[in-house]
Amino acid sequence: MPLNEQGHLMNRIHVLRAEKGMSQKEVAAKLGVSRQTIVSLEKNRYNPSLKLAFELALLFEVDIHEVFQYEIKEEGE
Repeated sequence: MPLNEQGHLMNRIHVLRAEKGMSQKEVAAKLGVSRQTIVSLEKNRYNPSLKLAFELALLFEVDIHEVFQYEIKEEGE
């Protein structure tokens, strides 16, 4: 089974955003995307482009690994 069928990308955007005291609208404006994009990212409905992922990390002043984690599902999950 290919690796991409075993796992999924998770994120901590809502946590990091709250730590910075930023609204979804503020994050969206700073990144040049819609608020709905931020909502979809936070709910793991949308995986960002690599560029957007790095822009989020830069905005929150953290390493990209602190924003996104790739979780591999165990067989049978």
